[in-house]
Amino acid sequence: MSRRTALLWALLAVLALALVVAGCGGKGEEAPATEAAPTEEAAPTEEATEEAKPFEPLSVTAECKGNKIKAIEALDEYTVRFTMCDPDPAFMAKIAFTPFFIYPQEWIEANANEANKETLLSQPVGAGPYMIESWNRGDSIVFKRFDDYWAGPAATETLVFRWATEGAQRLLELQAGTVDYITKLSPDDYDTVKNDPNLQFLPVPNPNIFYIGITNTFEPWNDVRVRKALAMGLDRERIVKNFYPEGSEVADFFTPCSIPNGCVGEPWYDFDPDAANALLDEAGLPRGEDGIRFKTKIYYRDVFRVYLPEPGLVAVEIQTQLRENLGIDAEVVVMESGEFIAESTAGNLDGLYLLGWGADYLHVTNFLDFHFSRNNPQFGEPYPEIYEPLEAASTIADPEQARPYYEQANNAIRELVPMIPVAHGAAADAARADVQNAKAAVLGPPDLQTFVPGDRDTLVYMKAAEPISLYCADETDGESLDACKMVGEGLYRYNADGEAVPALAEKCEANEDSTVFTCTLRQGLTFHDGSTVDANDVVRTWDALLNAASPYHVGNTGAFEYADYLFGLMNKPEE
Repeated sequence: MSRRTALLWALLAVLALALVVAGCGGKGEEAPATEAAPTEEAAPTEEATEEAKPFEPLSVTAECKGNKIKAIEALDEYTVRFTMCDPDPAFMAKIAFTPFFIYPQEWIEANANEANKETLLSQPVGAGPYMIESWNRGDSIVFKRFDDYWAGPAATETLVFRWATEGAQRLLELQAGTVDYITKLSPDDYDTVKNDPNLQFLPVPNPNIFYIGITNTFEPWNDVRVRKALAMGLDRERIVKNFYPEGSEVADFFTPCSIPNGCVGEPWYDFDPDAANALLDEAGLPRGEDGIRFKTKIYYRDVFRVYLPEPGLVAVEIQTQLRENLGIDAEVVVMESGEFIAESTAGNLDGLYLLGWGADYLHVTNFLDFHFSRNNPQFGEPYPEIYEPLEAASTIADPEQARPYYEQANNAIRELVPMIPVAHGAAADAARADVQNAKAAVLGPPDLQTFVPGDRDTLVYMKAAEPISLYCADETDGESLDACKMVGEGLYRYNADGEAVPALAEKCEANEDSTVFTCTLRQGLTFHDGSTVDANDVVRTWDALLNAASPYHVGNTGAFEYADYLFGLMNKPEE
């Protein structure tokens, strides 16, 4: 092709693109697919076959109405551009998270609908180290090695996920050699594993927080003096000492100190029951003849978590301390797990509740922005003294420049007491001694594709519960996310130390103020179905995930909670 002809093609393409933009401009609808601008290399040639089809880049756009992304565009076959509404220095850390793994465009278009929902939820096609062979409900999931995985084939051909709710049962299976690796080792079994030469003790370094939640729309918790009395009147060190494994810490801040800017500002209150009782007197809540000031409830779910390994015992301990230290009569209420999460996070519980959080990605926004944002009703009426400096800090890439805002937010949390931070829990997994490369990961499951079992061709991994589904764009439970990590892969991924590193993308580059991110894909990669990974797969995946107006925005619950909290859903209908 002559240079002149190529220039003519380019001018015509620019004109066509301008007409498309003018027709789409900010109407809150998915932008239609647009043609790629022909280049000298991409334009048709005399040798082109009839079967060759030009790449037609997809895009999705939205007005900035609570969402953080206003455009996702395929620039060419291997380049995707994300345009933000505001700076987002944590972008790369977020996109490595499991809900943002990439699926084939054709697979989403075929299955992200009510008719094929079962395939969507149970038979994902990804680009990860393993493929789904079978999901034997109630028993196991069997994965087979994907030989074309971009980072090299997994060390073991077959991987099996199993589960058992009781820690004692998981340990018995490990000791018997029927499984190779178990999660959530019971603290009572630490010494057993450490003293068994046939086993490996594997500490889990995931940052986390256990807190006592308070909803300020219910009396007497709408009085900051009462909340502050609770902060001073509980012996948190006693709770950690009696109910947490070695390595756990009393929380001086909501965010663990291992995360930059997590522990800046004034630390939490010391245990001071005299000062706490003086505040309750000042608030007009004197002790009655029976020594009781008022009654309340302590809600919890009976589920083992790293941040709360003994929920029932801790609930009773808090109940005892409230009565003895403050004269508060608290009833302990056990709730079903799903109901508890729904009611607590909606701010519907009229007493105290025991909840926690484990890191999804290693940035302070992961802890503070979700819990204390202006849109989170969990603690009742949100506190602008907290969320306003957080909003300012979230757009600053330099941690030192952001530090004053996080100090301000942490000090406001301490002053307003929307919750009581109690503990950063330690945890451990365990493995057979003959499993090579066994190591717990900071975020999510370990890199099981690198493990080599000692005396068999199958690696058996035992969790505490069965996954809910395997389409993790619309899941939040750890069991589902762990299984999805075996099958899927994102533009970035977390390494064993929790760092976001390139995966399907060779790199993602930010502009100077972190408002535009341009990601260049690795070329020649394939999904499990043999289709080639390209930029349209990325756009369609994110369209299904984030675009509430997309026909492909279909999942298990329809809430897409992580996508909404981390980036905000695009094109949400007006309420």
